[in-house]
Amino acid sequence: MKKNGNILIVDDNRSVLTALQLLLKPHFDRIETLHSPGQLPAALHGQEWNVLLLDMNFTAGINNGNEGLYWLHEVRRLKPGLPVVLFTAYADIDLAVCGIKEGATDFVVKPWDNQKLVATLLRAASPAGGRTSVLRARAEASPMYWGESPAMQHLHKLVEKVAATDANVLITGENGTGKEMLARELHRLSGRNARPLVTVDMGAVTETLFESELFGHVKGAFTDARADRPGKFEVADHGTLFLDEIGNLPYHLQAKLLTVLQRRSIVRVGSNTPIPVDIRLICATNRDLPLLVRRGEFREDLLYRINTIHLVIPPLRDRTEDILPLAAGFMERFGRKYGKEGLRLDEAARDKLLRHPWQGNIRELEHAIEKAVIICDGPVLPAEAFQLPRPLPSSRPHGEEPPASTLEEMERQMIRRALETCGGNLSAVAQQLDITRQTLYNKMKKYGL
Repeated sequence: MKKNGNILIVDDNRSVLTALQLLLKPHFDRIETLHSPGQLPAALHGQEWNVLLLDMNFTAGINNGNEGLYWLHEVRRLKPGLPVVLFTAYADIDLAVCGIKEGATDFVVKPWDNQKLVATLLRAASPAGGRTSVLRARAEASPMYWGESPAMQHLHKLVEKVAATDANVLITGENGTGKEMLARELHRLSGRNARPLVTVDMGAVTETLFESELFGHVKGAFTDARADRPGKFEVADHGTLFLDEIGNLPYHLQAKLLTVLQRRSIVRVGSNTPIPVDIRLICATNRDLPLLVRRGEFREDLLYRINTIHLVIPPLRDRTEDILPLAAGFMERFGRKYGKEGLRLDEAARDKLLRHPWQGNIRELEHAIEKAVIICDGPVLPAEAFQLPRPLPSSRPHGEEPPASTLEEMERQMIRRALETCGGNLSAVAQQLDITRQTLYNKMKKYGL
C-alpha cells in the first residue's frame, strides 16, 4: 500500500492516540503523537509534516474548544501551509465549523468512523488538499437521482447554477416527486452546507404555535414557556431554512412571515428585541400558488418574495425513462435490507411498471418495490408481485391532460406541450407558439411552468 507522508496527532487521551497509531500505520510513513498541545511548537520545527490531526478540547486549560482554536491559530502562524484536521466531539460541531472559517482543512467527529477518518486525513495530506475539502467531499456523493429525461437534465443544470447563490427558491411538484430531497441537494451544494438545513412542515404547525415555532419565545411568554427557546429561524442562522407545504400557511399568518423575510430579523414571542438572522430560504408546495393568489388565498407579495427562482419537478409519468433505473436502485437498497440481494425484474414486471401512471410518483414506486421485495421468493420479481392500485378517475396516464375548460387552461396546456416537444428550449418554444421570449417567460411564471 502506498504511504502518504508524515502525520502529527495531538490528543490528551492516550487510548485514542494508541488506536490512531494502529489505524493509520498502513497509510503514513511516520506517525507522531503528542498528548499535550504545548509540545506542538517544538514538533513543528523539528520535522516536516503533511497533515496535523488536532483535538479541540484538552483536560486542562481553556474549555469549550477554545483551546483548540488557539492552537489552530498558532499552527497557522508557525506553519501556514500545513493542513489541519480538527478532532471534535459531536456536541462541538459548531466550533469545528468556526475552525474551518479560521483556516482548518476539515474536521472529524468523535466517535469516528475508521473509513471516513482515513479518507479525510489522506485527502488533507494530498497535494490537492486544502480548505475546500469539506465541500469537495460532500459534492462527491449525491443522494439525488437526476435520471436521463430532458426535463430532469434541464432541472439539474438550473440547480447547479442556483445552488451557489443565496437566492430564495420555490420548488413545486406533485406529492412524492422529491421536493424535500431537492431542497437538501440545494443546501448540500451551497456555501452554507457546513451549517444546518432546518425543515418546517407548514401544514403541521398549529396556528397558535406558529410564532413560537418559527420565531421562538422567552421564558414566561405564555403558560408553558418555562425557558427561553430559539425558533427555527434562529436555529437556521447562516444555514438554510426549508418551509415545506408553504401553500398550506393560513392567509393571516402569511403577513408575519413576510415581515420577517423583509426585515431579516425576528422577535421572539414575549420580547421586544429584534434578532438578526441570515438564512437562505427554500419553500416547497404541491399547490398552484398563482391560482391561490387569484383566489385571494395567498399573498401576492409573499409569492414574489419566495419565488426568486422557481424549480419544477416533473411527475414520474412524464419521465418514464427514469422508472426502471429508479426501480433498480430501490431493489438494490431493499435487497440489502431484507437479505435478498441480486434481484431483478422480469419483462412483464418492467412493462407493468412503465404502464402505471404513478400518481404517488417516486414515493409510490419506492413503496411498491419494497412490498414486492418482501413478498418475492426468488431472485426475479414477477408482475404479480406488484399490487398496484387502480388509477383514480382524475388521473391522466402517461402525461395526458384532461380537456381544457377555460382559455387559461388551454393556454397552459399548449405551453406545457410545447416545452415537452422542444425539450425545454425556450427559444424554440417561443418560435413554435409565435410569441416573444419575454411573453413566454411571463406566461410560464403565471402558470407555474
